[in-house]
Amino acid sequence: MSQLKKSSFLEGAFIATACIVISKILGILYVIPFYQIIGEDGGALYGYAYNIYNVFLTVSSAGIPFAICKLTSEYNAKEELDKMVRMYRIATRFIVLFSLLSFCICFFFAGAIADLIHVEGGNRKSDVVFVLRSISFTLLIVPLLSVRRGYLQGHKYIRQYSFSQVIEQLVRIIVILAGSTGAVYFLHLPIRYAVGISVLSAGIGALISYGYLGRIVHQNRATIYLNRKPMGSKAEDRLIFKEIFFCAVPFIIINLANTLYTSTDMILVLNTLPKLGFTPQATEFISSVFTTWGTKYNAIIAAVSTGLIVSLIPHIVSDYTKGNHQKVNENFNKCLKILLLIVVPLAVFISINANSFWTVFYGVSVTGPSMIRMTILVTIFDCLYMVLNSLLQSLNKQKTIYVSVILGLLCNLIFDIPFMVLFSKLGLPAYSGAVFATFCGFTVSNTISLFFLRKNLNIHFGQTLQMIPRVILSLILVCVLTVLLQQILPIHTASKLLQIVNLAATGILYAGVYLVFNFRAVCEVLPERLAAKLLHKKNKNPIE
Repeated sequence: MSQLKKSSFLEGAFIATACIVISKILGILYVIPFYQIIGEDGGALYGYAYNIYNVFLTVSSAGIPFAICKLTSEYNAKEELDKMVRMYRIATRFIVLFSLLSFCICFFFAGAIADLIHVEGGNRKSDVVFVLRSISFTLLIVPLLSVRRGYLQGHKYIRQYSFSQVIEQLVRIIVILAGSTGAVYFLHLPIRYAVGISVLSAGIGALISYGYLGRIVHQNRATIYLNRKPMGSKAEDRLIFKEIFFCAVPFIIINLANTLYTSTDMILVLNTLPKLGFTPQATEFISSVFTTWGTKYNAIIAAVSTGLIVSLIPHIVSDYTKGNHQKVNENFNKCLKILLLIVVPLAVFISINANSFWTVFYGVSVTGPSMIRMTILVTIFDCLYMVLNSLLQSLNKQKTIYVSVILGLLCNLIFDIPFMVLFSKLGLPAYSGAVFATFCGFTVSNTISLFFLRKNLNIHFGQTLQMIPRVILSLILVCVLTVLLQQILPIHTASKLLQIVNLAATGILYAGVYLVFNFRAVCEVLPERLAAKLLHKKNKNPIE
């Protein structure tokens, strides 16, 4: 029998982050052979399907599970166990209906959706419709998986929640590589079939992961109270459904807004760049970098904030419900420190080595590295945005979320085209204007949220702010040393093997020097047992 064990905040954050990072790294590694199989046109086609799919996925895999997690933690803290079980069952019934509706919209209205996003001169519209219909079947299973994960997360069972994500990703990658290889090289089918199989793989991976969690839930029904048979009236069930709905809406808005940043950029880039002299093929490629290929790197950075949120929400909700405001402040500051000490240096490293990263995964390109060099830095503000809004929702401050998110989105929407035109006139890549507009949007949202937390909830982050100068100075030093090392290494070679050697050499130098300056600070944001072991080794072998 698989025993469930609750995780502390840092332990849960570490496990969740590690599993999510593993999943994201796997998600990047498979791209090397996959991109070679489907090429740029197939990559753009793949990006079309996943960008639309993410809009539906945001509701089911962001709003609903986090709402279930929040309410599970809250009911647990109040010891309202019957209400908690009823909430889980009501949410499951609702998500089944939502899955069917999402499938119908994506399948039957694929033509109308394709009209909105298709670029003349690129992939055929019929191919876009085909991949949209292929991915629609995934919407029948992924939402159900998210409900089960949210319930376990709310009980602070982060280990099984996280392992299920790795299982899902492994199965998905196997299906993608086997399916696309078979379709192109053995059956000699058009690229659209390889892409169709690849987008359908997400549903197959989710189905296997759902079965894994189903076994865990079945073996521990008493532990998570699903062996109870709570009674309640239909009026009470309607009240519980309202709680789920109003709790889910802010989470949906948070994540949908994140998706809308990408969708807005995609649509406006597709419509603006051709008017600025870009060919249809170049425009589609740039759009696919925004929506798919460039985001593979961003996903590694975002994995840290996702891992934090997975562990943060159940702990914050529980502590806030019990009135332990000091613990809320403490855990939030731990989040900020992790973002500062881990996310920022990781993003900077990828940015300064953008050429090597892109060559390893996709081959030689000028546009690709140029784009990820900028977008990866914007991801830092995206991570902060996700953590801040998740905290506000955990503290039931929905109005602030709505204001900050809407103003940030409006900022991005208003400045996207003007900045692309301005950057083009200044002789800079026009697409960098869209990246800068996104940065402005996140900055507006984050400023509003931080100001509200400090003024209205008395959340202090002075200790974290004091660490910023030291981190910045250490990053300047490691960047200078890395650039000097790159003068020796063949960073402009087309050889993937040599680029891997470049990344290994610069990575060792970068991480080594950075940790010399920030070792103890980094240990403070690791799980206690791991930090104790590292500090013990450090004290036994001090660097003179």
